Amino acid sequence: MSMLEYNEITVRKYIVVDGAPYEVIENHIARTQQRKPQNQTKVKNLLTGRTSNMTFHAADKVAEAEIDTQEAKFLYTTKGEYWFCDPVNPAKRFKIPADVLGAKALFLKANTIYDTMVFIDPENEEGEGTIFGVKLDPTVDLKVVEAPPGIKGDTARGGNKQVIVEGGAVVLAPLFVNAGDTIRINTETGEYRERV
Repeated sequence: MSMLEYNEITVRKYIVVDGAPYEVIENHIARTQQRKPQNQTKVKNLLTGRTSNMTFHAADKVAEAEIDTQEAKFLYTTKGEYWFCDPVNPAKRFKIPADVLGAKALFLKANTIYDTMVFIDPENEEGEGTIFGVKLDPTVDLKVVEAPPGIKGDTARGGNKQVIVEGGAVVLAPLFVNAGDTIRINTETGEYRERV
């Protein structure tokens, strides 16, 4: 396990603090005349989904988390849990809570194989990891399940309306998009890209 200096703890790095894995969401290195520099970060606990602020000083070193990927097939969602299975052995099923996956979970498509992100805990002697997230493609094509009708001449709101796509995500789309259409969505921002 490699160690990171305080100034190497940057956005999208994975670190281990008190045995728990965190993803760095924001960081800012503050330098003042009287004090030594410090790295002020906002981090997300990968196992619980909670965010918190952490400050690292020039003398601090932190372990970089060992993150691996593993293929899994998304099956369905129920009661705030997302269920997956091993693509080779469907009997091996596991769930990831919605608060751990975050808002991106709404862009998951049933019966699609994804790369899941696994935290390898150095304390665990069996070498098994804890699955904490899913890697999505930059864009996803989803079917619109609910869309209010577009009224001709209704451009007071910029010519957009809110539509609901399979999975439950609410997307701002142009007025010409109707229920039953398939649209391409940016999974990073949740923005409409085009009608497919």
